[in-house]
Amino acid sequence: MGHAGAAAAAVRYLRPRAVEPLPRPELRCVRQDERAPVDPGEFRRVLGSFASGVTVITAPAADGEPGPAGFACQSFASLSLEPPLVCFMVGRTSTTWPRIARAGVFCVNVLAADQGELCRAFAVSGADKFAGVPHDASPVSGSPRLTGATAWIDCTIHAVHTGGDHLIVVGRVTALCTEEDTEPLLFHRGRFARLGSP
Repeated sequence: MGHAGAAAAAVRYLRPRAVEPLPRPELRCVRQDERAPVDPGEFRRVLGSFASGVTVITAPAADGEPGPAGFACQSFASLSLEPPLVCFMVGRTSTTWPRIARAGVFCVNVLAADQGELCRAFAVSGADKFAGVPHDASPVSGSPRLTGATAWIDCTIHAVHTGGDHLIVVGRVTALCTEEDTEPLLFHRGRFARLGSP
């Protein structure tokens, strides 16, 4: 299945907006005499100890779309060297993801240490996120490549998998580049951080 087919399948899958809880096997059900599942607040607090980079995932406007799409994403990782694959995670209820899926391509913009406000702008839902944001087109997909980012990775959608209340999007890398002298923006314990900062 090509990237357009994978994108179409992902869009069909996303049409029901409600996230249905997955059935729990009988052997894993929590009985009254067992410890309760992990508290979501505690889960977020503990996992917040893991520092991550911050990216903005962008895509060009698909047919019929008013403009390009993009959202802030810290759940991004390299996945495979041969073939070159990366992945990011997005909530199944995201309103931006279906637009990226329809485009079939995306660009990962790894934000620089001074781009915290840019990240906040792309974390807002419903606004024109590209207004006043300097960018050009990535060389293969034509996705917005944000000026000042420390790196960019141009991709086609390779596969989409389910993971609880999120989707795991795998991209096949078609082009990439980095500004090696630029420090990345980090996210740690609910706030932005820089390399070497306390």
